[in-house]
Amino acid sequence: MRLVDRLAELPLVAWFFKPRFIKFGTVGASGVLVNLGVLYVSQEFLFTTIRSHDMRLNVSLGLAIFCATVNNFYWNRFWTWSDRTHHPDKHLVLHFGQYALACWVGIAVQVILTKLFVIYLYYLIANALAIVLASVFNFLVNNFWTFRSHKPVDEIALPIIPEPESDDEK
Repeated sequence: MRLVDRLAELPLVAWFFKPRFIKFGTVGASGVLVNLGVLYVSQEFLFTTIRSHDMRLNVSLGLAIFCATVNNFYWNRFWTWSDRTHHPDKHLVLHFGQYALACWVGIAVQVILTKLFVIYLYYLIANALAIVLASVFNFLVNNFWTFRSHKPVDEIALPIIPEPESDDEK
């Protein structure tokens, strides 16, 4: 049996190959492209009137991160978790805020893990490992909090299991 086949049998590894997680990764990759594209256009064309290189980079990064976050929110909402019903009382802006908060917590997790791993590993390897773990964290937070299903209580309630008859009732 090949190593890949044996790994695929492990529950945690198999989880990474589920369609929702693959969609999440694809959306994340598209966010990287949006981020890089907006950063380039902002630096080279949009904010050229800002003379301070540091200030221009800060403004460009802010716009790039915002655009990538909006891109990822849209695709995650309408593709990755399209099968989930959204809470009818939750406004789209509030839902986006919840998503953005989850992203920022994920970024903090990535930074903290990188700082811890760099003690023992080369910084690029430490950061790559932190990105993988932060991505899993982001997926879990979004799966169970941001995009959780809001089905009516009857649909998610546990089934009624009859109590076994006691000897007194017989």
